[in-house]
Amino acid sequence: MERLPGFRDFYPEPVPLSDGWSMELRQHLFDGWRAVARRYGFREYDGPPLETLELYTAKSGDEIVHQLYHFDDKGGRAVSLRPEMTPTLARLVAASERHYKKPIKWYAIPQLFRYERQQKGRLREHFQFNADIVGEPDPAADAELIALLIDLLRGCGLAADDFRVRLSSRNAWRDFFRQRGGQPEREYDFYQIVDKLERTSPEESARQLDSLGISFGEIQDFIRSAQPTDELSRILDGLEAHGLRGFVQIDYAIVRGLAYYTGPVFEAFDGKGRFRAIAGGGRYDHLLRLMSGGRADLPAAGFGLGDVVLTELLRERQLVPPLRPALDAFFLIEDQALRPATLRMVHDLRAAGFSVDYPLSQAKSDKQFKRALELGAIHTLRLEPGSAGAVVARVKHLASRAERIAPAAEIAAILRGALPSSTG
Repeated sequence: MERLPGFRDFYPEPVPLSDGWSMELRQHLFDGWRAVARRYGFREYDGPPLETLELYTAKSGDEIVHQLYHFDDKGGRAVSLRPEMTPTLARLVAASERHYKKPIKWYAIPQLFRYERQQKGRLREHFQFNADIVGEPDPAADAELIALLIDLLRGCGLAADDFRVRLSSRNAWRDFFRQRGGQPEREYDFYQIVDKLERTSPEESARQLDSLGISFGEIQDFIRSAQPTDELSRILDGLEAHGLRGFVQIDYAIVRGLAYYTGPVFEAFDGKGRFRAIAGGGRYDHLLRLMSGGRADLPAAGFGLGDVVLTELLRERQLVPPLRPALDAFFLIEDQALRPATLRMVHDLRAAGFSVDYPLSQAKSDKQFKRALELGAIHTLRLEPGSAGAVVARVKHLASRAERIAPAAEIAAILRGALPSSTG
């Protein structure tokens, strides 16, 4: 049986299939994301992967339904696998915001699902780092999120020439549209046209803009000007103070297609332009009020960083770190009479926090040693009778080949490197 199209299998290293994905790399990304988020003072949350269908149609309308994995459950409820995390966040905040001091700084690493055509960098499921700041209208919150995004990418080994954050503003485009007589009911149509300029021919874009009474040339001039508005200048000043201004450029070609954005928006792209957007987000000051039926009316901003494009970029830049699993120690059991004592020490070392393995059944010495190498063991341990009748352990550091015999009480300190090694 084969897996569903657009979904992934994650294998322990070494990944045996060309289309397989590395579980160690996934965990490496997650660990890095969590570490950076904690340094920024964000707290982790989560929600169910299955939500009511209404949670998504309330935000995006019925037209989103064809992109979802949705069905009626056994209770007759219309439900959907989550395609994004922001509606879940809005639901949680609406129900609990009175219990938290503002601003709320939360992050999550959900698995998301969309039933859409597969293409490079986009599958039908992916994992995504989401970060949001709720309850803070000041542009300092937008700068904080962009700084977090930059440090997440730098934490993966990417440098200033590997990616660029392109910063824009829905407010700037709204003013542009209305100053030229645009009708409010066509404003979202206008954003959609601008959002697709880089993927649509100039002739088609010009035709669509003509229907709104706006010239394609005016759009091009506005994008080329790249003059920051007051709110964007404040964001840039904040990033300058962080020492991160060099990672960001004003680019009004960025609009973000989702309807709920209300102010600054941004996307991160690789520096060579070979991949889809790595991440994207912006300010959505009215969404919580919409999602909660007015029970919670808080400004908010956030972004999402997906694992698929980021992984492809890291591979292309040869920035995937060595992912071979490593054990602190592998026990060799050559004398079966010492197996009970070995298992006792295995348990004690595991309880002390070490990763330890051993042969589950009797095996030849060379096969046991080969298994230790396959598992990336740092040390091998072998119990043997001591001169005074007590059991001792022969500890070998495989990389240096340094070996010593020590009593059981010293083994943990040796594995930690707290005792000097000796050759014996």
